[in-house]
Parts: sequence; C-alpha cells; structure tokens
Amino acid sequence: MWGIIATWRMAYEGIEKAAHMLADNQNAGDAIETAVKAVEDFPFYKSVGYGGLPNEEMQVELDAAYMDGDTLDIGAVAAIKDFANPISIARRLSQEKVNNLLVGEGAEKFAHKEGFERKNMLTDRAKIHYKNRVKETQQLEIKPYSGHDTVGMICLDQAGKMTAATSTSGLFMKKAGRVGDSPISGSGFYVDSEVGGASATGLGEDVMKGCVSYEIVRLMKEGLHPQEACERAVNMFDLELKKRRGKAGDMSLVAMNNKGQWGVATNIEGFSFAVATANEEPIVYLTKNVAGKCIHEPATQEWLDEYMATRTAPLEEK
Repeated sequence: MWGIIATWRMAYEGIEKAAHMLADNQNAGDAIETAVKAVEDFPFYKSVGYGGLPNEEMQVELDAAYMDGDTLDIGAVAAIKDFANPISIARRLSQEKVNNLLVGEGAEKFAHKEGFERKNMLTDRAKIHYKNRVKETQQLEIKPYSGHDTVGMICLDQAGKMTAATSTSGLFMKKAGRVGDSPISGSGFYVDSEVGGASATGLGEDVMKGCVSYEIVRLMKEGLHPQEACERAVNMFDLELKKRRGKAGDMSLVAMNNKGQWGVATNIEGFSFAVATANEEPIVYLTKNVAGKCIHEPATQEWLDEYMATRTAPLEEK
C-alpha cells in the first residue's frame, strides 16, 4: 500500500506527481518534497511559496517543515525570505543532529551556505493583492488577516515509511517575524511510521493551542480510524476553544495511517483536499462538517474549473 493526502485543491498537481513516484516504489521523502515544491513553485497559489501573500511590510516570509516518520527527525524554517523552496531547506535541516528549526536571518544563512536557490518571492500579482487589501481594510473594514491556506501533506510509501510536510506564507498582512503552527511539530504536523500522520491548515494561533496534529496521531495509536481520530480531535478542540474563548479559528486537518487509510475533519465551510492511494486515483474532495460528522464529496468539474479560473484571473489594482 502507498498513499498521500494534502490540504486544499492547490495540492492536486503535486499529489499527481507524488502518486506516480510512489507507484514506482520511490521514497516517501522524495515524493512529498516533490509534491510540496509543485505548490511552492506555482505563482497563482497565493498562500504558499512563490507569489505568497506578503506581511504588513510587503515582505514574503515563508514557513515550512518536514518530518521523517521512521526516525522522527524534524527540520523546519520560519520567517525565511528570498529562497525558492523552503520545504527543501526544511528537509535538509532534518538531517542535522541539532539546529533543526531555524528562523529568519539564521535560516537564510544556512540556506545560502548549503547552496539553495535565492529568489525574490514577491511577485507583481502579490503586490496588487497587498495594495488592494490595504484599501479594503480602510474602506470596507475587511480583516487584514483574511487569507491563509497552508499546504500540509502526509505520505506513505510501499516500504512503510511515512513523512509529513508543510509550507506556507502564513497570515496575509501578518506582523514581520510572525510564526504560525506550520513549522511547529505536533501542531502543524506530526508523523510516526508505526502509526500514521496528520497535518493542519487554518489559524495557526488557535491550532497551536491544542497540538491538534499530534492529538490525531495519538488517537490513531489508540486504534481509531483516521476519520474518527480527525473528527474527535477537531470537534473537541473546536468546542474547547469556544468554551474558553468564545470562538474558534479556522481549523482543518488531514490524516493517514500506516495502512493507507485516511481521514479529514474541518470546522469551516468550503474546505478541499486532495488524496491518492494505491486504490484511489488522485482526486479532489470537498468536505463539510454536519453535526460533528465530516462528509466528503468529489469536487465537480464545474467547481474545479471555477477554482482555477478564479485564481488565475487577471488582477487590477483598486
């Protein structure tokens, strides 16, 4: 058995590439890195990598993480600027005995020393998004932080190795130096090849309050199916946040166990995810939470066409 699952429709093309690799008996580390890089390199996905949404100072700061489920090795970068593929830098860091999470200038110095590609990640399109959001917050009272989709993935290869990976530009218009859940082990991601893995997208400040990815893996270790583990963890923490704080931020998680079974749970409308296994061709699902149960339906061609048309449509400064 092999499989890979990821947050959001934007992961589909990367999932397709990874599926070919996994079917060819390639390594879960190579497959998941390839899949994430496909998202990072596509400029129209405005919350990850090249073309990612800038912070309040109009700088693109990226977070990414990688975890090996066999060894539990972790590598992560946060608030890194001007490097093309933060996921690759994170994976390289996972090979170090110490210094596994580097931030800002330190992450950039490491990436430069290791020969990773320097690149201005701020695109003209992202500049227009930024300038329009500044005007919207002034004129329409739109929250500056609206718009933050992390790509998070869990992967299983035919040898039973599992990996996890995340990559994001974080909250739109965030404070310089802000770090969310994505590069934080147990919050944005966690994987154990003897059990399974989970990865998150949503409001990092709230996801971090519950270490939700680790909680899902813990529940799977107790014997729960990934779907049940996701629903229990997300629903219970959503309720806990509302009880203690009056509200809960966006929270969507994907999971896969070491048998290739998968699960997804969300507390928002309109969450999409992509998955492929030895038994299932790459596909995009839409999911909704109905009274605590998450229902997954294949995305229609009309929805898929509209998704790409919206994201690639020409932008004009308002």
